[in-house]
Amino acid sequence: MTCPDKERADLRPRICPGHPTHAAHTQLEEPHPLPPSKEVRYEHIDTLFSASVDWELIATHLPDMLRVGISIAAGRITPSTILRKLGTYSRKNRLYQAFRELGVAVRTGFLLRYIGDAELRSTIQAATNKSESFNDFVQWLAFGGSVITENDRAEQRKIIKYNHLLANCLIFHNVCMMTRVLHKLRADGVPVEADTVAALSPYIRSHINRFGQYKLDLSRTPAAIDYDLSILTSLDDSGKPAQP
Repeated sequence: MTCPDKERADLRPRICPGHPTHAAHTQLEEPHPLPPSKEVRYEHIDTLFSASVDWELIATHLPDMLRVGISIAAGRITPSTILRKLGTYSRKNRLYQAFRELGVAVRTGFLLRYIGDAELRSTIQAATNKSESFNDFVQWLAFGGSVITENDRAEQRKIIKYNHLLANCLIFHNVCMMTRVLHKLRADGVPVEADTVAALSPYIRSHINRFGQYKLDLSRTPAAIDYDLSILTSLDDSGKPAQP
């Protein structure tokens, strides 16, 4: 994630819900935040830390990690492939351990900023709310169930993409309808404040009927049933009912 008020790209590890001191910016296993060295002690937040960052391991494997980063940036390998390979080798792989230590160092620095910067927490909370609102809207549209029963990967991707396509179509429809209403209100002399528009959500759903409309005519009388009609059977070559 980039930070608009910084000149450089700012990596913001993902904060796990309900646990502000535990983050996972990759699929690799990570411990709690670590201090820069074992000798460093803090008066008020020392209990947040455990062990220390292995800077020597990071320095030793830094060229290898840079090569991996360049390969990903050049499109020669995908991040998911790297994560899968590193996760498979786990602690037996020194490169895995180096990435893990680097990730912990980056995450620790971010968490300290997160704890001490109210504006940063507010920005992240707002972005998280937007993402969760979209996810909730998408899940609401996929009313057939939250579990994809298909085992084929191509079919799974289709279900996800179609679900997102439907969600984006409805979001576009909602925005168009709300825009028309806002213009009509302004044309009628009703003041429309910018703060009001900013508080509107494209994920409204009260006007959406997921199951369609079924009209029942209770005044219609069904025809009487003739219980004397015989049950039809197959016919033989002469056109007469075949004998059982």
